[in-house]
Order: sequence, then structure tokens, then C-alpha cells
Amino acid sequence: MKRPLLHIVLFLLMLSATTHRAKAQVWPPDKANAWYAQKPWPVGCNYGTSTAINQLEMFQADTFDPQQIDKELGWAQGLGFTSIRVFLHDLLWKEDSAGFLKRLDQFLEIADKHHISVMLVLFDSVWDPYPQPGKQRAPKPYVHNSGWVQSPGAAILNDPAKRRELEPYVKGVVGHFQKDARVFAWDIINEPDNTNHTAYGSKELPNKAAAALELMKLAFGWAREVNPIQPLTSGVWIGTWPDPAKLSATEKFQLENSDIITFHCYGKLDEMTKAVNNLKRYGRPIVCTEYMARPRGSTFDPILGYLKEQHVGAYNWGFVSGKTQTIYPWDTWEKQYTAEPKVWFHDIFRQDGTPFDPAEVQYIRKVTGAKG
Repeated sequence: MKRPLLHIVLFLLMLSATTHRAKAQVWPPDKANAWYAQKPWPVGCNYGTSTAINQLEMFQADTFDPQQIDKELGWAQGLGFTSIRVFLHDLLWKEDSAGFLKRLDQFLEIADKHHISVMLVLFDSVWDPYPQPGKQRAPKPYVHNSGWVQSPGAAILNDPAKRRELEPYVKGVVGHFQKDARVFAWDIINEPDNTNHTAYGSKELPNKAAAALELMKLAFGWAREVNPIQPLTSGVWIGTWPDPAKLSATEKFQLENSDIITFHCYGKLDEMTKAVNNLKRYGRPIVCTEYMARPRGSTFDPILGYLKEQHVGAYNWGFVSGKTQTIYPWDTWEKQYTAEPKVWFHDIFRQDGTPFDPAEVQYIRKVTGAKG
């Protein structure tokens, strides 16, 4: 009697393990494409409240600003935007997980009121590698993203044991919103192998790319275990990826483990075209999660129109000029600026809602088909 019972137990354990593995797999291309076909074209921006210098200031209890968010997302709706990309931070979870989830839910409610879905970014390897919770420093005058912080910080990223302690954050946030239609997708980590050489290069980990790759592998696994209805992704961001044999280890993992393909391109139309054509080889939906840097030739006209023609999602960087100061270019970390640039680097609106370039706003509304 014991032997058949043992066989049954072993069979059930094997079945459970098989089911678990099945949940942890990347979506088949057919599933990803069917999901994308049911969504409106994802067009919008990387959004941070103009009153926040970084992810922490945007979502911490003392500085969370729903009234400002509501006003600004009303402007986004007026442009015909259907989606925004928003950065979170592991310290928000560590310091106040219940309050953070409540505020994030409120944020999603405001976005949904304006018919805007949200791509949520869990980790970010760009800018300051030493984040601290609480009151954030004031912007450094005329400097692009002078207060933006990485998630996780270098101390956690460099320690394999501490990296694993991020599991409750990933599973807690993804799990809480795993069936929430207001969430468009989960961007697991932004530019994981970015060494920020012009801004924080001397303070970065020498093994950052390898450490970030290990975190990315863990985080994808944790999110897969939750089995959300939304796709997982992490965007490639260097070059146009013409040769699969020449991909870095990070790029290879990103492209092989993303349900939808995401990428960044701050180049002119010819570079954007190359990137899109090269990424079509994966047979999945494609979304450009960062573009638009006017002085570099990455402009709404003609790039936004091209992305719509290709049915490629489009999130430009920046929206309302504010404490991140992304109207200033990246080279403000190396050169001294003393006034607002004649041509803004990023962003669309001033804080009073007037556009930097009215003709540009008219073009965006024409491409999106905005009404009213």
C-alpha cells in the first residue's frame, strides 16, 4: 500500500513542478501578438510629476501630489496619449510597502480616469548609485536629472545576498497588480548595464554590468512566478542590434526573455528605422520606451509618425518641465549652462501647461488622432 501512495505523491509533486515551470516561461510570440492586437496603440511619455526630482519624491507620502498628477495627465489625455511609462523604487517598498501600494493604486486610478495605461519600471541603473529615502536634495541648477537615483543602489546591487532580499518587493508589487488592466506592462529593469560614465562613472561598481545581469535574471524569475496578465520586458538601448551573434550577454537575455520587445533610440529617423527593422526578427510586439532628444535630431516629426505607421509603441522622454530639468541636455554634467536652452532637450509643456513648441503639439495631436 505504501508504494502506490508514494508514486501518487511523487506524481503530484512532478505535476506541480511542471505547472510552476510552465508559468515561468516567456510568452509565445502568438500570445504576445494577440495581447498587443487588443490594445490601443501605446503612445505617450516617460512620466514623472513635475514637482518631483526622482522616483522617491514622486511616491513618498510627504511629496506624493495627486492634484498635480491629475492636472498633468489631463494634458497628456489632451495630446491623445494612451499610455505612460513610470519608474518605481525598491526603497519605496522597504520604507512603507502598504502606503506605497496605496499611493500607486491612487496613481493608476488617476491615469485610468484619463484613459491612460501605465508601464511600470521596477529597477533602474541610471544616474545616482547611492539613493536615500526621505527628503530629497534640491535640483542642481541647469543640470539634467541632477537628483535621479538608481534602484537598487550600489550597496545592494554589489551584494548577492542583498540582491535576493529584493524578492518581496518584486513579488509584492507585481502580485498586487497582477490582474490589473490599468497596468500595461512590467519593465523589469531600465538600462541595466549603463555605467553613467559622464555623471557618476567614478562612483559606479566596476562589475556593474555583471551584477545587474544577475539581478535582472532574478527579477524576471520572481515576476514570472507571480504570473501576471501583463507582459514582462526589459529594453535594449545601445545601437540598432543588426547581428544577433554580436549581442552582449545583457542584450541577449533581455531579447530572449521579454514577452514584448522594448528598446531605446535617441537617433534620427534612419537610426530608428534600422532599430525597428532589426528587432522585427523576434516576431513580437515592439515598443520604443525612450526617444526624443531634439538637438540630436530625434524629434516627434517625423519619428512619431513613423512609429505609428509601423504600429510600434512610442514613449518619448519627459513631459512637463520640472525638477528633473530634462529640458537641459546630458552634457550639462560636463559643461556649464546658465540659462534655459533655446531648443529643449526633452519635455513638451511648461508648468503652466503651455507647450514649448505649439506646432509640435499640433503634430502630436494629428498623429494620435486626439479629439477636442
